[in-house]
Amino acid sequence: MHIVDFVSGSVAGACGVTVGFPLDTVKVHGFFKGMSFPLTTVSLTSSVVFGTYRNCLQCMKQARGVEWSPSTKLEIFLAGMVGGVAQTSVMSPGDIVKVRLQCQTESAREGANKLRPKYRGPVHCLLSIVKEEGLKGLYRGALPLMLRDAPSYATYFLTYATVSEWMSGGSNEKLHWSGVMLAGGVAGMAGWFVGTPMDVIKARLQMDGVRGPKRYRGFFHCVAETARAEGAAVFFKSLGINCLRAFPVNMVVFFTYEVLTGFLRTGPEGVDSPHIRLE
Repeated sequence: MHIVDFVSGSVAGACGVTVGFPLDTVKVHGFFKGMSFPLTTVSLTSSVVFGTYRNCLQCMKQARGVEWSPSTKLEIFLAGMVGGVAQTSVMSPGDIVKVRLQCQTESAREGANKLRPKYRGPVHCLLSIVKEEGLKGLYRGALPLMLRDAPSYATYFLTYATVSEWMSGGSNEKLHWSGVMLAGGVAGMAGWFVGTPMDVIKARLQMDGVRGPKRYRGFFHCVAETARAEGAAVFFKSLGINCLRAFPVNMVVFFTYEVLTGFLRTGPEGVDSPHIRLE
């Protein structure tokens, strides 16, 4: 098992969320609200994604009996998809806490006649959800989250590998840092282009009933009702801000991942320039 990728993915995720959190919260208000909890959970989920991806690639190459050969595009796509599914189990609780805190715009300092914030912080929010909705409340929106992240991460890793290969002219030479950052930024945008529709549905299911009666009976009803009431364009309403956030975030994520992976595998001499592919 490749442990290095779990460690590198964790640190890369933490760096990425620090860069992207302000832009992420623009979608639902709040700016830096609720950042401490996502910083912890994203580190964990990023570790799961990169670690699962790397080990799945290795397993598939071993199954083909060509452990030291480059991975195929299909293997990269499938490994990314498995990584996206795997991280849902650890991401869902942190994600719903993040969304609830971001959407909580009331101030604790406002007068008694005004609405007071429902949650005092990430831990209180987490415990309140469990108390009011049970453990299953932490996984509200898990289905659209999985449907978002499985194809998104498949596209994400495939785009990174493809752009890197294109910039290297199809050779196995190491890619310059600027190339890694560009490939990472493009990969992030591609992943969000695929994942934005399910991101819209996920957020609506997570907030449904928090401030009033429930509007949706379930996942399919939410999709149908959203399309009926607001049209198909609503599914890409936040695409612009998602892509704006994704480019710098994933530049940092892949830069950090490649630097740390190179260092942990080969020492200081391994960080002069990263490897093109994440095999």
